[in-house]
Parts: sequence; C-alpha cells; structure tokens
Amino acid sequence: MIDSKIIKIASYTQNVGLKNKFTHKCSVKNTLCGDSIKTEFIVNNSKIKSMRYETESCILCEASASLFSKKIKNTEIRTLIKEIKELKTKKKDSNYNFPKRFKEFNQLIKKKNINRFNCVILPMEAFLKAFKVR
Repeated sequence: MIDSKIIKIASYTQNVGLKNKFTHKCSVKNTLCGDSIKTEFIVNNSKIKSMRYETESCILCEASASLFSKKIKNTEIRTLIKEIKELKTKKKDSNYNFPKRFKEFNQLIKKKNINRFNCVILPMEAFLKAFKVR
C-alpha cells in the first residue's frame, strides 16, 4: 500500500509538462522496471533555474521527480553533481538515509522497499545524463 504522504508529494505537479525551453534535456528509462522520465533544465550562471519533466512511471518515481524539481532550483551544477554521485555510492546500504539536501526523499524509501531505490533516483540519473556526467 502506498503511503498517503507519497501520493501528496507526487500530486505537486507545478513542474510537470515539457515546454521545449531548455539549455539541457534528456530522456532516461529504468531498465529494471520500465519507468521513464523526460526532463528539461534551464541553467544560468552554472545554476539550475528550472526543471520540467514528464514521466511514465510508478508513484515513487513521480514523487521523486516532483521533489527533485523543487529541491534543485538555484543550486550550482557542480554541487548537485557531487551530491548525486555521493548519494549513488551509498545506495547499497539497507539502512540508507539521503544526504541533507535530499532528506525529504527518506519518505519515499523505507527498509521494506529499498529494492525500489532505482525508481526514486531516476530523476537524478536524468540530471546526470543531461549534463553528460558518468
């Protein structure tokens, strides 16, 4: 059963819908479950000014995209890349906690659904792909 908090997070749709205005864009698919996300980012002076997205995904990915699109506004690209890379290296831990900037994401991943971690980080994977980070 999906927690009502997750549904509430996913229902924030202010950044849903592509507008074909971007400095960076990409499309990513989760090969494990089939979730997909398309993103558009606008960058100015090395900071994220906005993120728009469309998903064909589970509620966890939708909620994650919603949170991510709000959390990254006015963040330096270099800082965000570093934080996402750090986050990805820790994902194997079953007692995982997201770093400070992404602490709200802890609502999405619990011990019982840690196997859905890739659904939650798909928007972050899209960010890394859009900025050609490996």
